[in-house]
Amino acid sequence: MNSAAGGGSFITLPALIFAGMPSVSANASSTVALFPGSLAGAWAYRSECTTFNGAPLKMMMAVSLVGGLSGALLLQLTPTTLFDKAIPWLLATGTVAFAVGPRLGRFISPTSTSQRRPIVILAAQAVLGVYGGYFGGAVGIMMMAVWSLFGITDIRSMNGVKTLLVGVTNAAAVFWFAAVGLVWWPQTFTMLTGAVIGGYSGAHFARRLNPVCLRRGITVFNILITACFFLKSIG
Repeated sequence: MNSAAGGGSFITLPALIFAGMPSVSANASSTVALFPGSLAGAWAYRSECTTFNGAPLKMMMAVSLVGGLSGALLLQLTPTTLFDKAIPWLLATGTVAFAVGPRLGRFISPTSTSQRRPIVILAAQAVLGVYGGYFGGAVGIMMMAVWSLFGITDIRSMNGVKTLLVGVTNAAAVFWFAAVGLVWWPQTFTMLTGAVIGGYSGAHFARRLNPVCLRRGITVFNILITACFFLKSIG
């Protein structure tokens, strides 16, 4: 899902929570488990990354790294009871972003002629990096939606860079979560193995799948997961 369209954390986070893990540790462990898959997907998309023209790629990676670390620190400071209440709303935010994000660029005039475009994109990327380090649901879709507002339309390039920057954001979060002991390693390693296989193979299969049908299917799944967590929060 992450390599083909995004939203993989809508599977991993609920699975870990329903297996009995505290929500904050589940979110941290989910991030660690998906991290190698992001790198595998980025490697598969490496040729597409070289054609991205929104902002300097090294700067995008730098702000994603700082943002991811900041988001991870924020998650560590969030009490589990508060995060439990926030999860349904975070999932809802990610679901909406996944469903409508790619369409935003059609309704807002692109500002690609502005000389300040790279600065604005970098600032937005820093905010998305914080969100990615804290929760990360559909953060890759949010990145692509933001870039589309600035007239960036090369889907393959956007998808490749999105996969790379999600991996960079997660790298900072993974380092922090491991350092402060939030990760449940046995469960994480089990999930991590599947994430590597899925991350690399997904990048290849994504080129053969109908993107519209794929996105619709994932959107329906995300809605169902979000609804389950809202029902759980009021049950």
